[in-house]
Amino acid sequence: MAQQLLMPKATAVWLVDNTSLSFDQIAEFCTMHPLEIKAIADGESAQGIKGMDPVMTGQLTREEIKRGEDDQNYRLKLAPPKVRVPEAKHKGPRYTPVSKRQDRPNAILWLVRNHPELKDPQISRLVGTTKNTIEQIRERTHWNSANLQPADPVMLGLCTQIDLDLEVEKASRGMPRAELEEEERLLSAAQTQNFGDERSNADSDELDAAAVFAKLSSMQKKTDDEDDQDF
Repeated sequence: MAQQLLMPKATAVWLVDNTSLSFDQIAEFCTMHPLEIKAIADGESAQGIKGMDPVMTGQLTREEIKRGEDDQNYRLKLAPPKVRVPEAKHKGPRYTPVSKRQDRPNAILWLVRNHPELKDPQISRLVGTTKNTIEQIRERTHWNSANLQPADPVMLGLCTQIDLDLEVEKASRGMPRAELEEEERLLSAAQTQNFGDERSNADSDELDAAAVFAKLSSMQKKTDDEDDQDF
């Protein structure tokens, strides 16, 4: 953003009264016409305006004024600002080029379907649309609803992936943690069946082992009885 002189007419009044700069020099510095500066000098204009010292406001230095007074062809330059003030971000809807405006309904439909957590103002900022249009697409009352095809706004060039991720992150803040899905909390029917089969197999193994042990015990007893009869 180009630096601009504050209160140019009040500055011109002060320069006319306190320096020997030419009308042309003052006019160019204050972005005014030389005849306006002459009228100020003659008392025909700006009679009720109090002069403002540009040196006090940090917009001009004493050295710059002296240089201009010594050389009538010299053009005064604004002093660089001592404090850099960041430009205010535009809070309104994002501007969308005319060539891409026909893609906005498709982008809105994509956002509504894929990111239901986004609020209307967020969608408006991303693709540069109105709340009314978003509501029409949500409720399928848009005049072209039958022909809309969801399309990623990033791929369409309506917003950047960073902007989309930031809006999604903002929308997700403070949302309650989703409860576990039913299949995560309860065993499925197949898992229950498998578990039952495994339990049955384990029981069968235990029964088979007991049966074998009983049979071996019976055989051992039979052998002992035969030995007793031999004696």
